[in-house]
Parts: sequence; C-alpha cells; structure tokens
Amino acid sequence: MATIRGEHVTVIWAGVDAGKGHHHCVVIDDSGRHLLSRRVANDEEELLRLLADTLALGEDVTWGIDLADGGAALLIDLLLSHGQHVLYIPGMAVNRASEGYRGEGKTDAKDAAIIADQARIRRDLQVLRPGDELVAELKILTRHRRDLADDRTRVVNRLRGHLTGIFPGLERALDLTNVGPLILLTGYQTPAAIRRAGVRRLETWLRNRKVRGAAQLATAAMEAAERQQTSVFGEKPTAQLVHTLAKEVMRLNGQIADSDKLIEARLREHGDAKVITSMPGIGPLLGAEFLASTGGDMAVFGTPDRLAGFAGVAPAPRDSGRISGNLHRPKRYSRGLQRVFYTSALISIRYCDESRRFYDRKRAEGKRHTQAVLALARRRVNVLWALLRDGRCYEPAPPVTAVA
Repeated sequence: MATIRGEHVTVIWAGVDAGKGHHHCVVIDDSGRHLLSRRVANDEEELLRLLADTLALGEDVTWGIDLADGGAALLIDLLLSHGQHVLYIPGMAVNRASEGYRGEGKTDAKDAAIIADQARIRRDLQVLRPGDELVAELKILTRHRRDLADDRTRVVNRLRGHLTGIFPGLERALDLTNVGPLILLTGYQTPAAIRRAGVRRLETWLRNRKVRGAAQLATAAMEAAERQQTSVFGEKPTAQLVHTLAKEVMRLNGQIADSDKLIEARLREHGDAKVITSMPGIGPLLGAEFLASTGGDMAVFGTPDRLAGFAGVAPAPRDSGRISGNLHRPKRYSRGLQRVFYTSALISIRYCDESRRFYDRKRAEGKRHTQAVLALARRRVNVLWALLRDGRCYEPAPPVTAVA
C-alpha cells in the first residue's frame, strides 16, 4: 500500500528495491523522514506516475537503485531520459548496510529505505549515465556469446559422460574441442561399428566430410576399438544420445562462430577499437568485453588505480593495529573485466617480448605464477589507460642494444 505525505521539500532521496515484476520505492528527506512508500509494477505507465509523484515532493531528487540492468533497465532508462540523477548501490552493499539499521526483519520497503538513506549519506556511489548505444549492443552480444559457450561446455560434459559409459577408450583418444572428432561421433559411436567399417573406409568417410587429419583420426579410433571387444548394457540408446549430443555441440560451435563475427564487426565501429586491440593479447572478443564491462568511458573511473581496483587486479590493504602492509585479493570487483586483463596478460606472455620480460622478472623475485600474471595485468591497466587517454595505438619498445 502506498503512503504519501503532502509536504514539499527542496532536496529528497528516492531508494528503489528493484525486482523483475515489481519495485518498491521509498522517498526520504534530509532528516531521513519517509515522504513516500510505494510498491509499483515494472510497467512504464506506473513508473512514470511514480516519477511524477516523487518530483512533486521535492525540487532536487537523487535516486538510488540496487540493480544496474535486467529488471531495472526500464526504470533506469526512464529516469535518465527525464534528466534524473541516479546512483547504483550494489545489493551486497545494501545487505551489509542493513546490519546497521534497527530490526532484523527484511522487507522490500525496508531495503528501499536503506537504499535511499545510503544514497543520502554516501559520496562514493557509482553514478549511472546514459549509455552508448554501441557499447550497450556489445554488452548484449558478449553476454549472449558467454551463454552459448556455457551451453557448449555443459553439452560437451554430457557427451563425454555418455561416451565414457560405452566406449571409454575412444573418449580418451578424442579431443572434443575440435570438429573432426565430433563429426566422427555423428556416424560412429561404438567399438563394433568402427571395427566393421575398417580404417580405410572410416578415413574415406571422414575425408568426404572435409575432416582435417582424417587418417590420424581414423587410426586412433580403430586402435581404441581394437582394445575393447565388449559391448556394454544400454549401448544402443547411449550411442544414439552420443550422436545427438555431438550434433548439438557442432550447432553451438556454429552459433558461437557467428556471434564472434558479429561482435568483431560491431567492435570495429567503436572509436577506440584500434587502440584497445593494439594491446598484445587483446583481440576482438576481449576488446568487446572490455568495453561492455567499463562502458567505454574512462572518465567514470578518474584514475588507472580505480580502474585496476574495479578490475580486481590491484591488491586491497587489510591493516589493523600494528599489522601493516597486509594485502589481499579484493572481494568486490568486476569478474568480467578481471577475466579480460588476466586472460590477455596470459596471452601476451607468449607473444609479446616486453610482457615476457616483465613476467620473468616477477618470477625471479619469488612470485608464484598467478601473482606474476596479476602483476603483469596490473601493469597493463596503466598502459591501456595511457593509450586511451592519448588516443594512440600500442607500439613495442625497440630493443636496447649495449654500447661498445
């Protein structure tokens, strides 16, 4: 049930506990007094009515919300399109802050009130701004691509499980991340079927389907078949499942390849694409994920140190009393952005001499592999920041030659 007080004040704060179907909004003044409490449907008409009623209560409104996308996307876009000041308060921060408020109960109204009060007293919250349309599209495409990759991993694991149940030797011999073994499993799933076909016929069958390394694959499959003469119970229905799952993995591979092409094409249209992908280890996919995670606007972070903290590649201090210099991995950071910097650092070690020298130096200092890679990732944050600031592409430093 909604409650509204009739006063009109100058500055107010509105906290929104966002959900999929409904949101709860609580509006407070500078003393923390509740001016409005209302549950609204996630519907444009009701949200616009909430906005109008809130603006009628105060001249300067600051909104706080605990979701930055998903079910809150419509509300956020409506607020930003009407020139409202919106702050993002992570759900974990709301949960921890609730321990400092009276009462142990948890309701949407209480959470909304906490969000409003946090927006009132805190000065370090992230400001939500109207996003770039291209960056928003890249965010959707990279998220969809990640879902496809997760689906493929699940199907491959199921495929391995079924194949191990009837033909463990073949499962060990095949690399199911390659298309050739998947094509083989669409036609042959059991030891008896492979033995009946023979090596030459199996190789011809694979060559007709454009499989690379057909001879080696056919030989490996035949050797596995010769080592297993027993047919296990349930072999026939399991073989049919293996056939179906192999085709499913191939279908997902095709969708992922199409998604990669679309992401690359859209990334090229971004003004910073050449700068970002000039960094060793960052290709179109990681470049798109970088833009999707950061929004493409480095001014939001202010300094490379804040970007490194947001990416989870900068250690956080945990000092107390006489204990100082105690550093640990941060708990609150963007997992997607950390993956971008960590993965690209791993790749750059293999293909970039400068990155390799930095990594080897850290290892020589006694750091473990993961610590050395994180140190390299932190260093690369500074480099990428400077490149984006100056609008120039990465250029390897010339080798230093000794002077005779």
